Amino acid sequence: MKRIYSVLLSEVVREFGLVPVYRSTDFEKICITVDDVSRPGLALAGYFDHFEPMRLQVLGNVETSYLQKLSSEQRAIIFDHLFSYQIPALIIARDLVVLPECMEMAQKHNITILRSNETTSYIISSLITSLKASLAPRVTRHGVLVEIYGEGILIMGDSGIGKSETAIELVKRGHRLVADDAVDIKKISSSELVGSAPPVLRHYIELRGIGVINVAKLFGMGAVKDIVGIDLIINIVPWQDGEAYDRLGLESKYDDILGVKVPSITVPVTPGRNLAVIFEVAARNNRQKRMGYNAAEEFTEQLNKYFLESSEGAVF
Repeated sequence: MKRIYSVLLSEVVREFGLVPVYRSTDFEKICITVDDVSRPGLALAGYFDHFEPMRLQVLGNVETSYLQKLSSEQRAIIFDHLFSYQIPALIIARDLVVLPECMEMAQKHNITILRSNETTSYIISSLITSLKASLAPRVTRHGVLVEIYGEGILIMGDSGIGKSETAIELVKRGHRLVADDAVDIKKISSSELVGSAPPVLRHYIELRGIGVINVAKLFGMGAVKDIVGIDLIINIVPWQDGEAYDRLGLESKYDDILGVKVPSITVPVTPGRNLAVIFEVAARNNRQKRMGYNAAEEFTEQLNKYFLESSEGAVF
């Protein structure tokens, strides 16, 4: 069953500095559950087929100009019909005047009316961007999330294998911690994931034998970041003799998170391996691959070319 997320209308009002013109009696309880916003142009003309009542509705200059050309009776009928769908709220952009028929029907149907001094296109695009982030599908994974050279690296592995210790070494080398132990992952587009720490764990990391430390206060605010896109997953596993590990990097592997395939590699752990340096190289290499260069493929092509030329020049 698909989980439905929501955001309170009052939070949206505070975030965008919207001014309530009329508050419904349930204003503090109204929740937004869809990440789209509409301009009810066709609805104002009387066409309500496929009307989505769960969306925030925004009136701009065009809609207001159209309404002002109608009679007071016609405007009352239009707003009566519109508000009967129990929309979450009506937002008046450009600080335009609120028509008296709009206010009357809002009070009749108990619908919140908000006002913004921003342009219509700006308020719509900003609302959609914010709602998509707030209502995005999400999951929590056990791991450590760090930013290395601008790449979001999700480190995963069994408890006690050294994820947090590696993260601290990376922080000492100038990189940034995003989350330790629990990583909240959101799908903000069909191909993009972002990760962050749960608010209660933000900037904290646990080191066995030392305890919990605040990375921001110990290393400075430059050592932490609140959110980052997830570009690569590194799975840490204990080294096992006889196990076949990828030595060339030709095989592309992916982990599926929320329907998004994220490149992943497996790094076996043995005493003495400097994981921080390995992860730095992995981040740089992943960035090169996304930019179109693959060292493993180039090496293989050169190797094949060498053997081909050697076989052609051999004397039998």
